[in-house]
Amino acid sequence: MLMRQVAEAFQSLELTSKRSEMTRFLADLFEQASAEDVDILVYLLRGRLGPPFEAPEFGVAERLILVTLSDAVAMPPCQVEALYKKKGDLGLVAEELLPQERSNLTLRDVYDTLRQVATATGAGAQERKIRLVSDLIKRSGGLEAKYILRMLQGRLRLGVGDATIIDGLSEAAGGDYGLRLQIERAYNLCSDLGFVARTLFTNGPTAVEQIGPRVEKPIMVALAERLPSPQQVINKLGRVEAEPKYDGLRLQLHKDHDRVRFFTRRLEDVTGMFPELASAALRQIRAERAVLDGEAVVYNPETGEYLPFQVTVRRKRKYGIAEMETRYPLRYFAFDLLSVDDRDLTRESLLTRREELVKVLRWRADDPIEVTENIITDDAAELERFFQDQIQRGLEGVVVKRPDSPYQAGQRSFNWVKLKRAYRGELRDTVDVVIVGYLVGKGKRAKFGIGSLLAAVYLPQQDKFRTVTKIGSGLTEVGWMEMKSRLDELRSERKPARVDSLIEPDVWVEPAVVVEVLADEITRSPMHTTGKVGSEQGYALRFPRVVSIRMDKGPEDATSEQEILEMYQMQQARPVEQPPDAGKPGKHAA
Repeated sequence: MLMRQVAEAFQSLELTSKRSEMTRFLADLFEQASAEDVDILVYLLRGRLGPPFEAPEFGVAERLILVTLSDAVAMPPCQVEALYKKKGDLGLVAEELLPQERSNLTLRDVYDTLRQVATATGAGAQERKIRLVSDLIKRSGGLEAKYILRMLQGRLRLGVGDATIIDGLSEAAGGDYGLRLQIERAYNLCSDLGFVARTLFTNGPTAVEQIGPRVEKPIMVALAERLPSPQQVINKLGRVEAEPKYDGLRLQLHKDHDRVRFFTRRLEDVTGMFPELASAALRQIRAERAVLDGEAVVYNPETGEYLPFQVTVRRKRKYGIAEMETRYPLRYFAFDLLSVDDRDLTRESLLTRREELVKVLRWRADDPIEVTENIITDDAAELERFFQDQIQRGLEGVVVKRPDSPYQAGQRSFNWVKLKRAYRGELRDTVDVVIVGYLVGKGKRAKFGIGSLLAAVYLPQQDKFRTVTKIGSGLTEVGWMEMKSRLDELRSERKPARVDSLIEPDVWVEPAVVVEVLADEITRSPMHTTGKVGSEQGYALRFPRVVSIRMDKGPEDATSEQEILEMYQMQQARPVEQPPDAGKPGKHAA
């Protein structure tokens, strides 16, 4: 497959914001690809060299790309830089400076060269990167070079999400909605859409249906809906299993003989950051191969108190790990078993999975890994008591689950429901929103160049982000400056294709940064697009303030539009009094 074909498709994708058109462009592109190329095509559509949990970073600084382009077009760097300042996009500069005639450069040529660039290390690595990229650009036409340089900068920004790629794959394979569901399920179980695409194009839909959990390939996490009270939970679900809800870091644990890996909900491999948990897993898990789902929480060993997420997330770092292990010890609470010794348990009931988990994991009082406490009940009063016990211990609340439910990877459903504390009828549950732009601001904050953030929630059915609020508080002065610096790296010259907004911010940014906010209430609003149908008003968060920056979440992990609509309905629900926060957790039983 020629890179020119790919670049022309990329250009078509870039020029539309209609998902139906994107799907058609992608289907046409996939139909032109060979089975040997379709996986790398899927990866490059997202600007990566592989699935997110194992794709190497390009490691090419902007200045190095500028020097490389200068070398490729035989033009002084100062002239290339002047053009860059004018256009604001090195890809557009390359498109202008390079000839537009077709080249014989193939998609495989580009992928293999970019992989060499990403994996170049040691003495002389920078020089090798420059030579490789320069040679690649010289072999490219202007259109191909535009997208190659954007990939290297991490600024491909075609407005295409995984959901739209799945639509394109299904259409290209001549499938109906049933095939789309098969592709989505397979992807949710292996988190490698390139692998799923190659399986589909090589062996057909039957092979896709057989894709299941694999050790060392992270599984998309199951997610919970919301309900306002224990009584409403029992009314909707009947008999339930309930567990404490920890304010920690969602981690998936993969054990393969003497090797242990940890993955975040964003599919990042964070294995090296938690050595004490890796050692404990080898000691405590009585299976050669297993995949566990759970929550890691920092605790105070002197008081036994669990510390908030903002403290736990400090453990997520690449350096000074031994010091952090001492300062911030971790406990890992396992609440699900997804695979054991190559047996797929995701289709089994929750109770079956938990029974297997208790058999597989052995723990004593001081072990870092343990199975979460639980109760099974159909009594609202008993669920209320269990809920209040968790609040007294300083936890967030409880997660309630259907005992007979399978593990729905990558899905939010009423198989799981989170029940969190409320107070005096106010909106006390936090909301995760995605930043899609910012306003420069006036007065005191104008000196920072940023005054407020335009934020959105996710609409998975359309693969869109719809605005729900503007945020102007919750960050320190340093925090605002750091936020601006981060958002400027995601700056877009026009509204991103996946953003649905009536508000025009001073600066658009690609949806990537997720922040947790607390608001006073949800109101109807003519200014925001969340929940907006026709001429009706949308929904908005009133007086939002930033609680934390959620580095562990991707944009598609943000609160969904449906959740906002449900939370709006829940605002009038009976309030649950909020007891004091502090408390000692004690130990859990199986």
